[in-house]
Amino acid sequence: MLPLTFIVIVAAAVVGYASEEADTSRGPVSGHSSFGKSGEAGQDPQDQDPAATAPADDGSAYTPRRTEQNARVGAVFEKDDSGDHFCTASVVQSPGRNMLITAAHCAFDADAGATVDDLVFAPDYRDGDEPTGLWKVKKVIVDDRWAKSQDEDLDVAFLVLDKKNGKEIQDVLGGNTLGIDRGFDNDVKITGYPTSRDTPISCQNRTTKYSDTQLRIQCTDFEGGTSGSPWLADYDPRSHTGTVIGVLGGHEGGGDEDDVSYAAYFDDDIAKLYRRAQDED
Repeated sequence: MLPLTFIVIVAAAVVGYASEEADTSRGPVSGHSSFGKSGEAGQDPQDQDPAATAPADDGSAYTPRRTEQNARVGAVFEKDDSGDHFCTASVVQSPGRNMLITAAHCAFDADAGATVDDLVFAPDYRDGDEPTGLWKVKKVIVDDRWAKSQDEDLDVAFLVLDKKNGKEIQDVLGGNTLGIDRGFDNDVKITGYPTSRDTPISCQNRTTKYSDTQLRIQCTDFEGGTSGSPWLADYDPRSHTGTVIGVLGGHEGGGDEDDVSYAAYFDDDIAKLYRRAQDED
């Protein structure tokens, strides 16, 4: 199968971000059933003073600066931001310019057999500050096989957002491309929102092959709340885009150890789901 990358030219409009490294503990999630690395608080990771570019083979979590790239990643809440955030999502390019990618287990209630219909997204959320506000999710798209059996190889969801102040989210923040069949050895940056804190963490390392359908990575402190975190490769500061080759989830819902995480491999099934999400938008 030939590699396939969905590319849309994007202009981003995010300026003026400064460094911020606040850390506030939060209580456990209420009103949302946790699975894998969704919404189960653990020990706070220790903040670090990140270098401008963290070593690619480091594998240690750090508090990322506020940048145009990091602003596309945000915390996922139910209804509003009065409760705990329990998952992570990020902006991915689409013709409708209104789409996020996350883990399916973040957006589908297996017990109810239905998608979660009251999700909101807070991009670049830090210590209660929401630079572009809350964005309401109007539609959740998961693979039908995930809905029936929670197949860990299909633990991916696309979320379609309502407009905010007359604008689509991609018009405000830009978006990353979706990478299909990128192989198992990739240098990636992962950014996510542990439920136990109000700032994101990032980590850079190389992915490895766990199975024919799952990626694996060693990154410290990726605990509950980081499900759905994008695995971003090939960020180009000139075009302001990177390529999402996975989202934290898949095997064991992303893993049962904070320092080892998984992602379903993006193959033709995920490409079909992405096209379906665009068709249903």
